[in-house]
Amino acid sequence: MTHPLIVAAKRTAVSPKGGTLSKLSLEELAAPVLQQVLLDAGLTAELVDEVIVSNALGAGGNPARLITLHAGFTQHVAGITIDRQCVGGLDAIGLAATLIRSGAASCVIAGGVESYSQRPERRYLQPDGTYRFSDRPRFAPKAALDPDLASAAAELADIRQIAQSEQDAFACESHAKAMASEFGQEIVSVDFTAQRDSFARHMSPALCARAPRIEGSITYANSAVAADAAAFCLIVSPQFARQHGLAGTEIVDHLTLGSDPRQPALSPVYAIRKVLDRNALQPADLQKIELMEAYAVQAIVCARDCDLPIDRLNQKGGALARGHPIGASGAILAVRLFHDLDQGHGLASIAAAGGLGTAMLIRR
Repeated sequence: MTHPLIVAAKRTAVSPKGGTLSKLSLEELAAPVLQQVLLDAGLTAELVDEVIVSNALGAGGNPARLITLHAGFTQHVAGITIDRQCVGGLDAIGLAATLIRSGAASCVIAGGVESYSQRPERRYLQPDGTYRFSDRPRFAPKAALDPDLASAAAELADIRQIAQSEQDAFACESHAKAMASEFGQEIVSVDFTAQRDSFARHMSPALCARAPRIEGSITYANSAVAADAAAFCLIVSPQFARQHGLAGTEIVDHLTLGSDPRQPALSPVYAIRKVLDRNALQPADLQKIELMEAYAVQAIVCARDCDLPIDRLNQKGGALARGHPIGASGAILAVRLFHDLDQGHGLASIAAAGGLGTAMLIRR
């Protein structure tokens, strides 16, 4: 073993905005997950060097510090909160791996937490220089570079000639796979929530066709709903793992790239291609793939452009069937891979507003 190792990984169920997790604060959502990953690894909080938390919706302060204190960690764990929007949860895990590779830490808990239900109302500066209350910040300095994400997805569908029926079929399959799967091994029950994602349901093309339209071919059936959740991984150095008798999954590589902010759905394509290339791998070498499904069209295009094996993609469904808790979504992909990858290489990848794409390569 030469790479940092994920030795434990857990998440909450994903609940749509206003659902069963809506009354919980960020620390109430996240703390039980941190506690459980330590229990799974048989470690105590005194051994943790750092906790890195992704949060995208502007909770203010330093949620990572609140979470560690609420979880009962010793006061020496300072906590770092990062914001890279949708890619942040996966990047928090990548940052933990970087700290460990550098020798600055040997045991780090990293992931993300989001409560869409408790999102604070904020006043944002608009491109015309005025301020107004809005549900989203700016992701680029000029309006032309900062499209509404649904509008960008609709434009991508038009450019690539991906019909609504194809997007709906992809969404139906995501729900069907999730309904047929069990997730109890990876889910921590928080506030008496069930050990499965509550949004997954029996879908059909006819039902999708009746879904309200957002823009163009983008509807509420083929795009991920806003949601609440937390997900974290425990990452350690090879030396720490040997010392404590731990086994796990290697973090082989992690990469975040920027691309054209006008079409953020394409950003994972560049990160996936580069991370595979620099590790001398082909898409066919991947045993499991967890690709974010913010929009069906985004997942379809990324899979096609990267020649990803469809039979290995989101085998238990994706975000279309569970929801999108922004800062936690990337970490959920890593948790899924940790539990389902039996051997070989696995890939997690996600896009973010502003034209960001992250890819992480792991190996068991």
